[in-house]
Amino acid sequence: MEYQDIAIGLDVGTTKIVAMVGRRNEYNKIEILGIGRSKSIGVHRGVVNNITQTIDAIREAVSEAEHSSGLKIKEVIVGIAGQHIRSLQHNDYITRLDFENVINQKDIQKLIDQVHKLVMLPGEEIIHVLPQEYKVDSQSEIGEPIGMYGSRLEANFHVVVGQISSIRNIGRCVKAAGLNLAGMTLEPIASAEAVLSKEEREAGVALVDIGGGTTDVAIFKDNIIRHTAVIPFGGNVITENIKTDCLIIERQAELLKIKFGSAWPGENKETEIVCIPGLRGREPKEISLKHLSKIIHTRVCEILEHVNVEINNYGNEEQKKRLIAGLVMTGGGAQLKHIRPLTEYITGMDVRVGYSNEHIAGGDNGFISNPEYATSIGLVVKGLDDKKKYLCTSDMVYNQSDYKNNVELFSTKFYNKNKLYEKELDNSINKKKKSKSFLEIWADKFRQILNDTE
Repeated sequence: MEYQDIAIGLDVGTTKIVAMVGRRNEYNKIEILGIGRSKSIGVHRGVVNNITQTIDAIREAVSEAEHSSGLKIKEVIVGIAGQHIRSLQHNDYITRLDFENVINQKDIQKLIDQVHKLVMLPGEEIIHVLPQEYKVDSQSEIGEPIGMYGSRLEANFHVVVGQISSIRNIGRCVKAAGLNLAGMTLEPIASAEAVLSKEEREAGVALVDIGGGTTDVAIFKDNIIRHTAVIPFGGNVITENIKTDCLIIERQAELLKIKFGSAWPGENKETEIVCIPGLRGREPKEISLKHLSKIIHTRVCEILEHVNVEINNYGNEEQKKRLIAGLVMTGGGAQLKHIRPLTEYITGMDVRVGYSNEHIAGGDNGFISNPEYATSIGLVVKGLDDKKKYLCTSDMVYNQSDYKNNVELFSTKFYNKNKLYEKELDNSINKKKKSKSFLEIWADKFRQILNDTE
């Protein structure tokens, strides 16, 4: 199997680290060849706070993925999130001197590279520069400018920015684990690749990925990403509250949340009790499911209120920006019981839970299609798309006719440059032939004097 046909996504999360190996089949579906998972104990709210523990966790996940896939993993595409992530809108343009030729990918890349040179706040760097809409001369709202004539190419960009230290710490962990870093992708963008349909992106949709340490938001409209945000609260906040209020250990709190937890306390009765084993021979604890649901409900409402703020910041109340497809929830937190009706109640939008079934090959996808693996699958999709794009656009060659034109153009330039060099060389030789030494000049003058005397 060719390594160019596969991609490996590495999701460095707060609660887990997942390495997933996949490829596209002949039906354009993703075949998962292998998966590895390890407990993440060196990451807090999407940010690495213990390098050694994170390296060990990455090695463990990658080793398991190698064993299950039978492949040696060399490079990965990594998801990045965390409370340090922010986004902004920016408008920029370039002036094309060769406006007699059509706009090509090279012009767009030049414009994107120009945006990458923007001066950020101290300690920040640009992660993504995402074009939204283009403008060529006086014509605006252009989705794809390639092939058009114009002297001024302008675009609106969605720029994603993060802390340099946090970005480099992830890169350092990946390299220290013996892997090459093929690229970094904002996690909500990766999750969107896995669970959103083209129709939803076109109509307008908000993706909400409730992870362990953060809740990621990505908003699409007219098939263009319009807004991204990372909220520094996730499933761990709920677990921590259960642990504190019920006076139990974290593992027990997590199990309580998963097995008996609900985001809607109205369904539970006061008489419903769950018994938790005591530690080291101590008496077991009785916990009311009604009380448990109230704890979960309070924290989930806080997260969803922040999500609602981000949706309003985008401008969902404006008629033109209305998100017709509503909201799609994914991530581990999306599996919480009754979270969908609560989200509909708070946001006033249609809500569905996003699964990756339609992107994965095979009828029985098992746990892989689970919402908590949406980011990992999205990273595999992104990695495969990047490889395809690289192969298609390598050396600015898009198809056979373009290749032929590029070869002819190169040959013409080389021929003209070579002829110019030959001409300069001939002129130089002629100058050398015409130039005379001092003795030759003196002898000519002496002959002239003798001729004049005669």
